Parts: sequence; structure tokens; C-alpha cells
Amino acid sequence: MHRLQPDRAAEFVEDAGTALGEAQAALSPHPALAHAGFLHDAEKEYAEAQLTVALVAGAPLPSVDEVRVGVPAWLNGLAEAASELRRHLLDRLRGGELDRAESLLVAMEEVYDLLVTIDYPDAMTGGLRRTTDALRAVLERSRSDLTTTLLQARLQAAIEGRVAPGNDYPRTAPGV
Repeated sequence: MHRLQPDRAAEFVEDAGTALGEAQAALSPHPALAHAGFLHDAEKEYAEAQLTVALVAGAPLPSVDEVRVGVPAWLNGLAEAASELRRHLLDRLRGGELDRAESLLVAMEEVYDLLVTIDYPDAMTGGLRRTTDALRAVLERSRSDLTTTLLQARLQAAIEGRVAPGNDYPRTAPGV
């Protein structure tokens, strides 16, 4: 998705889903192994991939049932998918797509605002609190980078006489 090749990303996600389904089926008769953490990690990574694709595309998020993973894996995958948006946001900033970068930050904020309301013990959520704390740090850095870029674009536009100081920033970065 970061390379803006959604068809290729969909192929990778489909392959990963097939492999995950095989692992889930193989481990279902062995609960001790199924709950040892290996499967949770695989489910979380798969959920992250599915959710990242949806967030980047601006599509509705697939549900836990659609992704076919446990709730803790889905929630942790969502937090990590929102963190992955930082890379996409920075790429959009470099490309001068300020509106798109802002919409990605809004999506990150919405995910964080949802996850921070989940207050269950880490044993039940698979360490969601720690993952949400990491997302908060990524969100703050992303907000800072976006704010700096917007202010720089506004200042440059004012210097060039394209926008009066205090007005809205130009919708594309100058010189890009």
C-alpha cells in the first residue's frame, strides 16, 4: 500500500490470509499451542495488513469476523495499522498532498481515540495498552510533522504573495 500498488497489496494480503487459515486449522486441535502467542502474533500481523489497506484506501474497516482473527489480535492490528499510516502520511507530505496528509492524521486520531477507551487487563487484550501508547507517540510526531509542513507552506505562500498571512494554506506545496 505504501508503494501505491493496491492490487499487489491485495495479493499479498490474500496469500497471508490463506496461510493464516491453514495455521489456525492446524493448531485448533492443540489449544496449548494455539494460545502460546505464536498464532496471536500471526493474526495481529494479518489484521494489521487488512486494516492498513482499508485505512489507506479510506474504506470501511473490516470487522473481526471478516478478518477471521480474535478481538485482541484485531485491536492490536488496528493500533499498528494506524501507526503504519505515519509512513503514508510522510510520503504524502513529500508529494505536496497536504489535504491527504491531513485526512490520514484524522484517521490516526480516530483510531487512537477509540483504542484509548478500551480499559481491560493486558492479559485480555494482548498488550493493547502498550500498543496504544506506542500509537500515541507516533500520532504526536505525525501531528508535529504535519503542523510544521502546513506552517511552512503557509509562510512560503505568504512570502511569494500567493496567500495573505493568516489565510488558509495552499493546497499543494509550492515547487512540487
